[in-house]
Amino acid sequence: MTLKRIAIFFISLLMLTSTSLVYCQTMDEMWDSATSAKENPNLKWFREAKFGLFIHWGLYSQIAGTWKDKNYYGSGEWIMNQAKIPVKEYEKVAADFNPVNFNANEWAQLAKDAGIKYMVITAKHHDGFAMYDSKVSDFNIVKATPFKKDPMKALAAATAKRGIYFGFYYSQFQDWHEPNGGRNTWDFEESKKNYKAYYRQKAIPQLKELLTNYGPLGIVWFDTPGGLTKEETQNLVDSLHALQPKSLFSSRVGQGLGDYKDFGDSEVPPIPIEGAWESIYTHNDSWGYIKHDLNFKSSREIIQLLANVASKGGNLMLNIGPDGKGNIPPYSVQFLKETGKWLSKNGESIYGTTYGFVPEQPWGVTTSKPGKLFLHVFKKPPDGKLFVPGFTNEIAKVYSLANKKTIVFTRKGKDIYVNIPLDEDAHPDEV
Repeated sequence: MTLKRIAIFFISLLMLTSTSLVYCQTMDEMWDSATSAKENPNLKWFREAKFGLFIHWGLYSQIAGTWKDKNYYGSGEWIMNQAKIPVKEYEKVAADFNPVNFNANEWAQLAKDAGIKYMVITAKHHDGFAMYDSKVSDFNIVKATPFKKDPMKALAAATAKRGIYFGFYYSQFQDWHEPNGGRNTWDFEESKKNYKAYYRQKAIPQLKELLTNYGPLGIVWFDTPGGLTKEETQNLVDSLHALQPKSLFSSRVGQGLGDYKDFGDSEVPPIPIEGAWESIYTHNDSWGYIKHDLNFKSSREIIQLLANVASKGGNLMLNIGPDGKGNIPPYSVQFLKETGKWLSKNGESIYGTTYGFVPEQPWGVTTSKPGKLFLHVFKKPPDGKLFVPGFTNEIAKVYSLANKKTIVFTRKGKDIYVNIPLDEDAHPDEV
């Protein structure tokens, strides 16, 4: 496989006159996708970043999608719930969890090589297991496993060294390990739970640990809110922002109090959306590691997904799931590196862009910067004449972004036709 055969072709149109983008109406608000009415002044880096890396890693990675000889598929981190594993049995998994192959510098360098601008990793998922040295609960990687080290300390340092924003995922309401945590109905009776006690005794203290002990955090990525009123959620947000005012909180903190909007899993809005937002996707079909899930997106698919999300005005945060030994799946390593090589030549059309004023076309999508329109061509027209409708701006130059070669175009009324060279990239659907 060679990168020059990736099925995306970039053209940049330099306009002599500026254009004001007409914002499309926003789609209906999704579950917990509402954000605070007051915009966080620290959103600039997030808006420009465009490409983040999500990492789901925990005890479920050791289980790898199989419990008592039965395979589960789709969400490795949900296996405790799917298999209704009792707390006492699930705790025993920690005795075998020893990710000796974990290497923070290798993980951070892979992100850097892939063109990633920020990383978010699970500090505690719904299973309640902390992937850091928590003093609040002994159910953590330092105290409950033979590994006995805090991988988050190393990863925070490794990402900071490479200029990558670092953040934590934290499941604030669902905690299947705790009697008062949300949504474990097979061990504990939900109607008898004291959610406020759970927040007071575990969730809030652990969040404060994360915001205190791991340096500057770009993001705290909350998940599945519940058990708090809006006023209580506001108090939580305020108390945590007091520890790190520059940290951004995802919309899944709930009650419309997030700093930016997260859509549902594997969802891209059909039209451009105002404001700072993020689309989250798995690299294969699973968030947490499942050894029998090999349905990985190719670098071609990742690049087209990234361009599509950017063309709607948002960020893509792509998830990978390391295994129980701390290995990132080989296909994730390969395809992320290939994506990074493509971005090293074409990143101008992604980073710091917003959506283009030419809507999605049969051939692809558009992004833009002041004075520039980027045409992301996923599918070349058979005759080599790319139709760009409704383009009335004066054009200074049309060229290929990858090799800077000038490309001929013609104008017919309000439309233009760009002559795409068909002799290059003869198989645009292959990587």
